[in-house]
Amino acid sequence: MDLVQGIYRLSSGFPAEEMYGFRSQIRRASVSIPSNIAEGHTRASTKEYLNHLSMAQASLAEVETQLEIAIRLEYLSTEKGRVLFDAMHKLGKQLYALRNALENRT
Repeated sequence: MDLVQGIYRLSSGFPAEEMYGFRSQIRRASVSIPSNIAEGHTRASTKEYLNHLSMAQASLAEVETQLEIAIRLEYLSTEKGRVLFDAMHKLGKQLYALRNALENRT
């Protein structure tokens, strides 16, 4: 959830013409991460949970890519982006560990 908050805060400074484009896309992708984790957790099977965790990882990769694009387009500074990159890296490790634990359990 902290990642979503950070993305919303930083993307609020994107140019106005990006309101319905890039800003909207990076926000939707960031919201997709915890949403897929939560939805997967409520599923009846471990297989479905693993599938949703995979989708969360894909959304995380999407946000990482979009954040890199935002930095290159100079919508935000490298320093501000670095904080979110660090949070995304930590979350990625946690998702990877959770998936491995679930896969080893089955």
